[in-house]
Amino acid sequence: MKSIDTVRMAGRDVLPLVEGGKGVSVSTGISAGYWAAAGGVGTVSAVNADSYDSDGTLLPQIYHGRTRRDRQDELVRYAIDGGITQVKRAREISGGRGMINVNILWEMGAAETVATGVLEGAPDCVNGLTCGAGMPYRLSTIAARFGIHYYPIVSSARAFNALWKRSYHKTAELLGAVVYEDPWRAGGHNGLSNTENPLSPEDPFPRVLALRETMNRYGLTETPIVMAGGVWWLEEWEDWIGNPDLGPIVFQFGTRPLLTRESPIPDAWKRRLRTLKEGDIYLNRFSPTGFYSSAVNNAFLHDLLGRSERQVAYSSEPVGEHLIPYGVGPRKRLVYVTAEDAGRIAAWEAQGFAEAMRTPDSTLIFVDADEARQIVADQAACMGCLSECRFSNWSQRGPEYTTGAKADPRSFCIQKTLQTIAHVTDEEGADHADRVVDQNLMFGGTNAWRFATDPFYANGFVPSVAQLVERIMTGR
Repeated sequence: MKSIDTVRMAGRDVLPLVEGGKGVSVSTGISAGYWAAAGGVGTVSAVNADSYDSDGTLLPQIYHGRTRRDRQDELVRYAIDGGITQVKRAREISGGRGMINVNILWEMGAAETVATGVLEGAPDCVNGLTCGAGMPYRLSTIAARFGIHYYPIVSSARAFNALWKRSYHKTAELLGAVVYEDPWRAGGHNGLSNTENPLSPEDPFPRVLALRETMNRYGLTETPIVMAGGVWWLEEWEDWIGNPDLGPIVFQFGTRPLLTRESPIPDAWKRRLRTLKEGDIYLNRFSPTGFYSSAVNNAFLHDLLGRSERQVAYSSEPVGEHLIPYGVGPRKRLVYVTAEDAGRIAAWEAQGFAEAMRTPDSTLIFVDADEARQIVADQAACMGCLSECRFSNWSQRGPEYTTGAKADPRSFCIQKTLQTIAHVTDEEGADHADRVVDQNLMFGGTNAWRFATDPFYANGFVPSVAQLVERIMTGR
């Protein structure tokens, strides 16, 4: 195994190990602080981070606003207060070692406002700002205002080239690194383009090499590239280390820090990680963001898949093969389906899926009465956690605060499910907590199944962050 040395990044020598940012109470000040204390780059998520009262008790995020816009204002306040709390905690724990970065999602609600509020409220605590989930062209402008470095997350050389030409060339000196997040291997939301096949993963080496060649054209030969997605043992990436064609390479770990003593995720989530098998991670397109995302294929995703499978096209008028009338909603307003689909509908109704819900694509999905009520309630309770949401048809752009399309019942409220899974406890029993984890969105990288087979975790061993970093540095 080659020697793994420190790397020069943003003017500091750090271990070439980054803790990947994981939103909604998963990458906290504790996890980030201990990662930085071990000599790497810790990442605090500013995506609706937790905050506490004077006694250290978690403050629940409860919304009182009558409109979605009012509730988004409340959400932004929660996000800024929580982000400041977590960043200060991270800096205190790190003791000035390593680096502390803040992660935001460009397509989250009021992303610029949240980032600016956290940086204003925690001066001298943050080394850099990381951002993906969209095209964060104003990332460099925000970083320049506060004199910190910025770290765009991209999934192709083409994306970085567009960002560079539009804005990053103006503040090249503050570009700390470029994060290549592999769209097939990384956990959470991924940047697959319309031309890339989600079922055919590409080798990351040529894609990262193309990114390096693009960066070299702009004089960024010493700016590190952070490889994110699918990294587990560094010995599997030995050909990348010290490779002159790739230049300085740093490795990001998003999934592995989940199973540490300092990881804030619930015990039930940690238990589930140990049971995963290869193939249990599902790259799906149910997210209200419109992006693909990588998550554990649990009961939550099974339900979403079932909604889409129980789906038929309809016409507002009898036309072509759409000649069979079908009444939708309490008033039984007529639409027209094919004879074949009418038979399928009858079968679903016999199974209890008797509630038809319209989608923006002129289709109907079929769910049971309880699920239909919950979908409508979740859509009505939208608090604008995204800049645009397919599930609720919210948009923070424009005077009407709507996308102009129908709300899409095939998706889900991402804020609700991520808050639920992040905060469930064993107080009501481990079985109850395990069910909650199974019934909510559980993000994970494609290598999450390796917790069950890696000898490092044998006999139920849960490492500290320091022990995990030490182990990673051996390459094994």
